[in-house]
Amino acid sequence: MINFEFYNPARIIFGKDTEFQAGKQIAKYGKRVLLHYGGGSIKANGVYDKVVKSLKEEGLFFVELSGVVPNPRLSLVREGIELCKENNLDFVLAVGGGSVIDSAKAIAAGVRYSGDVWELYMDNSKLAGLTEALPVGVVLTIPAAGSESSTASVITNEEGWLKRAINTEVVIPKFAVLNPESSYTLPAYQTACGASDIFAHLMERYFTQEPNVDFTDRLIEANMRTILNNAPLALKNPNDYNVRAEIMWAGAVAHNNLLNTGRIGDWGSHDIEHEISGAYDIAHGAGLSIVFPAWMKYVYKQNVDKFIQFAMRVFNVDFSFDDKEKIVFEMIERLEAWYVRMGLPIRLSDVNIGSERIREMADKCMVGRTHVGNFQKLRADDIYEIYKLAL
Repeated sequence: MINFEFYNPARIIFGKDTEFQAGKQIAKYGKRVLLHYGGGSIKANGVYDKVVKSLKEEGLFFVELSGVVPNPRLSLVREGIELCKENNLDFVLAVGGGSVIDSAKAIAAGVRYSGDVWELYMDNSKLAGLTEALPVGVVLTIPAAGSESSTASVITNEEGWLKRAINTEVVIPKFAVLNPESSYTLPAYQTACGASDIFAHLMERYFTQEPNVDFTDRLIEANMRTILNNAPLALKNPNDYNVRAEIMWAGAVAHNNLLNTGRIGDWGSHDIEHEISGAYDIAHGAGLSIVFPAWMKYVYKQNVDKFIQFAMRVFNVDFSFDDKEKIVFEMIERLEAWYVRMGLPIRLSDVNIGSERIREMADKCMVGRTHVGNFQKLRADDIYEIYKLAL
């Protein structure tokens, strides 16, 4: 186990009707709010009305910026930065899922950054000069990205369709309101993609080369099994509060950095997937269900015993299989079967993506980088082979 520091100041407000607390929480930090959200879903399910009521009750001034789409766009981030500056806004409230939250974080960082915000995403060394951001709050409606209490933000630049991330403590939300009821109306596919994203965050942390991390291994395994068991139940019974609550809380804990402690995660699969969703604009969770099995097939020999542990503890693969390789591939088959059960793709061909651009995506993945991943450091040729395995 390596040395670590764990810091997460995000206040979690969990439960029914907690949206009404948003205004009271914001008033601790500011009086002029950018209300940031996606489309009409928060108005259809009543979340918008609850949030606006809470803002008005606290006497808060607010300006709305809607239009966030999956794989959130840099152009809207820049628009939000200008709105904040023009209206002297001092707080950003994200109402939605990971895309809205990531966009809000980018706006909050961009207001305080002296240059163009995209510089931070293309050159993470510039984050050292970002000592503050506008405070951010969250009303979560989609359990998936875990961005509601994380250091991360991922943005897509329409010029070149590059998708890049930042990680910095200054964008950790001050609070996150989590009401499982808000996820009742999610389409089944969106629920499935969210579960895939959560599960991927856990696997990225789990597959480490750092030894002697059994405590966090066990925590991650418990979270994984929670998602494996509850996500299919959410598809069967969308209005089951207890099931939705398990998923929503698991998603937050999966990405609040507690499960990083003492270990170095991989994150290669996320970088590889970002090129797919950046180029083809597919759901991030769907891209991850395609990439992860292919990544496993390519890298498992780097530490086969870690894969054996994962197979046995998470997917109940029996050690009586003839050899270690068979255990690994049986686990991959069970993972793929779970994705299929959830209605998710497991091959690029499942989403009508062929081999035409995989070389281009592999090369773009390396722009501004020397490698991706830590379990095995991957370069363009490695990424190309993983894409081929995913066809």
